Amino acid sequence: MFSVIFPGQGSQLVGMGKEFFEKYSLVKNLFKEADEALGFNLTKLILEGPKEKLDLTTNTQPAIFLISFSIFNVVTKEFNIDLHKAKYFAGHSLGEYSALSSAGYLSFSNTIKILKARGEAMQNAVAKGEGGMLAVLGSTVEDIEKILENQNKINVQIANDNSEGQIVLSGKNKDLETLNEILKEKKIKNIKLPVSAPFHCNLMKKATEIMKNEIEKLNFKEGKNILVSNVTANEISNKEELKKLLIDQIENRVRWRESIINMTNKGVDHYIEIGPGKVLSGLVKRINKNVKINTINNENDIKDLKI
Repeated sequence: MFSVIFPGQGSQLVGMGKEFFEKYSLVKNLFKEADEALGFNLTKLILEGPKEKLDLTTNTQPAIFLISFSIFNVVTKEFNIDLHKAKYFAGHSLGEYSALSSAGYLSFSNTIKILKARGEAMQNAVAKGEGGMLAVLGSTVEDIEKILENQNKINVQIANDNSEGQIVLSGKNKDLETLNEILKEKKIKNIKLPVSAPFHCNLMKKATEIMKNEIEKLNFKEGKNILVSNVTANEISNKEELKKLLIDQIENRVRWRESIINMTNKGVDHYIEIGPGKVLSGLVKRINKNVKINTINNENDIKDLKI
């Protein structure tokens, strides 16, 4: 039994998807549709860079979705591998949008436009240089929660519960600096991440307000697959709940570790990562060494895929 998973921010690189773009007209058509929907040349940015511009959240989010959705369609339509046989679809943060669009809940055009809006809203929610994120390595969620509970003078939250021993925190930079000293004293390794905003915490309140209006306007259809929510780590059962959870996702932690554990406990023993990079495959391996993992980045990966 398998699940299809889609990566989030951090997996982007200049030139991603080039092999598929050059070979398949369906991918060229998706790139063209993306450019038209967004009103700028995303194709050129993905294939040629510059990296600094691609790394801007407002560009990264639609770009990663476009690549993930393109690869998904090559697998299903050109290679006739039925990924809709999956027990679940899930994605990490913006990857959740790749999952819901690939599963048929939302059109490609609406998804890429909403991700452009999401990227802008999240980027602009906090003044540049004011907030950031910190990766904590080798510690448990419970230990970090206890430390944060005892530090009532700083506003830092768990943004991503990624895997065993990898937790990401969000907050104002001055609070993260204070926390860094506390963690150092406790011999807990932590690394400041090269991101421009503190995602998945209450500092994203302005982004939530904007995205609530945008998401409420969307027309969700009945999808082909069951989604697993970042917010609850459980199945999403209906369209109204899906809207609410996509809004909640902006300020709430991504429960990726719990999502993988829950899917595995329900019989999933094979995870297929669709999209650029192989970040999620690495996280899944850390969560459960016994499951099978396929990372689909190129044609050879697809040829090796057996479901």
